[in-house]
Amino acid sequence: MCTTPASGPAPRPLEGFRIGVTADRRSADLVDALRRRGAEVLHAPTVRMAPAEDEAAVLAETQAIVAARPRALLATTSYGIGRWFEVADAHGLGEELLDALRPSAVLVRGPKARGGVRAAGLEDEGISERETTESLIDLALQRFVQPVVFAVQQHGFTDEAQLDRLRAAGHTVLPVTPYRWLAPDAADDRVERLLTALVAGALDAVTFTSAPAAEALLHLAASSGRDAAVLARLRDGPLVAAVGPVTAEPLVRAGVPVVWPDRFRMGALIRLVADRLERERVLRVESAFGAVELRGSVLRVAGERVPLSPTGLALLKALLVADGQVLSREQLSAAAPGPLDDRALEVALSRLRRSMPHPELIQTVIKRGYRLQVA
Repeated sequence: MCTTPASGPAPRPLEGFRIGVTADRRSADLVDALRRRGAEVLHAPTVRMAPAEDEAAVLAETQAIVAARPRALLATTSYGIGRWFEVADAHGLGEELLDALRPSAVLVRGPKARGGVRAAGLEDEGISERETTESLIDLALQRFVQPVVFAVQQHGFTDEAQLDRLRAAGHTVLPVTPYRWLAPDAADDRVERLLTALVAGALDAVTFTSAPAAEALLHLAASSGRDAAVLARLRDGPLVAAVGPVTAEPLVRAGVPVVWPDRFRMGALIRLVADRLERERVLRVESAFGAVELRGSVLRVAGERVPLSPTGLALLKALLVADGQVLSREQLSAAAPGPLDDRALEVALSRLRRSMPHPELIQTVIKRGYRLQVA
């Protein structure tokens, strides 16, 4: 009998679940929070946030903004504002930049950008309704009907279409781009492992905290020739969770069902993932030998924790979903991660039975198939 003692009176909320994390910035906070709740985490940043390689370009953009003394500043990200002032300070322009921006009307994309603005010593006069660049431009166009000079702190991907809306209304746009989104390093195989696990059905959830990360995952899947397989899994496999609707948009456009919390914050995302997996992805039945619970890849039988192989996990999951109904050999073989002939299926079921404290939990029904002995 191959069992290990239960880790306590009750499992942690994410025990047994394997979660893919695509975040780069602040990823350690997210990964640590998920692990503290019992999850196994596969961390694979699909894009990297990096400071602009050419500080001279940021410096030139800053000097143009200082000289123009813009009527308004559009702030999109806290990190971008902080990085911008860091570069300005390093080149002795920090105070001049503050002096040029203090008379400006500062509009922010969201609460994080507001925090960055205030940390820099400025005060904002308005926040976008939907925390998107498009919504921020809407707010700017409402506030300023007559042409003015806008300074625009851009995030990692330049959204020229939105800047063109300002230009079309007669405004002058002075952008500054303190950082960029970059593709994963060629030597980093974590995204490859994430895609492999996703296609194999080995993830219970995938989380996204930025739209570029979501777009990058779809792009990387397509460039490796697995876009169809990845999309099929995302549409009908793990829980796909985003920090908010803006982050979810590339996935939604691709037909992927995505959930996000009411408050677009990382803490709310963690709670949402834990609640949804607990409510929707835990399989429980009362058997003739006590409670049987499958949480992701962890099986508990009458309080005992049972390790499972990938094949054993797939077979048991199918039997649990059937809830005591008989499954044929063909149905069980189809549920396995790879094709199983009759002999291989018998071997896999034999190993699964031996791993349990009560092997007879899985019952053979002569000439029909197999079932769980439910209460």
